[in-house]
Amino acid sequence: MVPMATTPKTRAPTLARQSPWATKVASLIQGGNVSAALAQIKVAPTVKDLQQLRKLLGGAGLQRHPTVDDATSDMVVALSSPRLHRSP
Repeated sequence: MVPMATTPKTRAPTLARQSPWATKVASLIQGGNVSAALAQIKVAPTVKDLQQLRKLLGGAGLQRHPTVDDATSDMVVALSSPRLHRSP
């Protein structure tokens, strides 16, 4: 019988982990399907995901889309504001 290793495996910190949602939406925009990207932006999961998308679009040198910029900034505001009520 072979003894098992008792040293724990260390993992790299996951502070800068990128959202798969942001990369998928950026690929939609890069592929030219802006309408599908806008639909995804309207149902964005979190503000962090939207900020990562904006960073990807700015850093990748993709063609600027004013409608995408407006939609992401509007959704950041909408997701950041406090909720007045909870839906059932």
